[in-house]
Amino acid sequence: MPNAWDAGSAVLLAAAGFSAIATTSAGIAFSLAKGDHTLPDGAPGVSREDMFERIQQIAGAVDVPVSGDLEDGYGAAPERVAETITLAREAGLAGGNIEDYDGHELYDVELAVDRIVAAREAAGADFVLTARTDGQLLRTPTSLAESIERANRFRAAGADCLYVPGVNDLDTIRTIVREVDSPVNVVIGLGSSTLTVPDLLDAGVKRISLGGSIARAALGFIRRSAEELATHGTITFAKDQIPQSELNELFARSAGR
Repeated sequence: MPNAWDAGSAVLLAAAGFSAIATTSAGIAFSLAKGDHTLPDGAPGVSREDMFERIQQIAGAVDVPVSGDLEDGYGAAPERVAETITLAREAGLAGGNIEDYDGHELYDVELAVDRIVAAREAAGADFVLTARTDGQLLRTPTSLAESIERANRFRAAGADCLYVPGVNDLDTIRTIVREVDSPVNVVIGLGSSTLTVPDLLDAGVKRISLGGSIARAALGFIRRSAEELATHGTITFAKDQIPQSELNELFARSAGR
């Protein structure tokens, strides 16, 4: 389930044959020259309004189901989370994830559970609700056992899928799959992870996402291209571009689907 950051990237990913795609809050933020997740003090983030404007464009560009990266629900209160899930349904999303991290620290577990209860009530039966716990990603004192306990409490609160980002070794992933009473999502492409899709499927993972990996790789290509042009005056990077006629045809088919 690769992650798109605009309508064009969504169409390209859907055209590759994936049965579902997701949005990436990081990719969307970067495309707006803003940061995501652990922001430096005072750095601007993306508002819920701006994020949903892009999410709606992504969901409207493809026929495959789209799951939204809904961050922490854009507010601590369970009512705010429920409101965000309602907006997600109205935007055409088939599912979405809610984090238990407020940008500074993990939410108290009781509040975090209440937030998933509220999300489930707003989601209805046909919306795939993913609950994400960020203790392993943040490298906080939270132990793996505590992250697994949170995940199972979120499952009991109504989450369909559980997500423990920040784990990159197969033995630990197998432990999570075994001890979490729910389908598990794993993100690949963070840092220097060498995880592969076959490895994860063999470990029992039910869903695989990429977060902002493709978006960051695209920005890396832009930077390398700019450095080549500025330093050497050459454009060898142009050999990797998709021909305009091919893109025109692809986007025309998407618009007329």
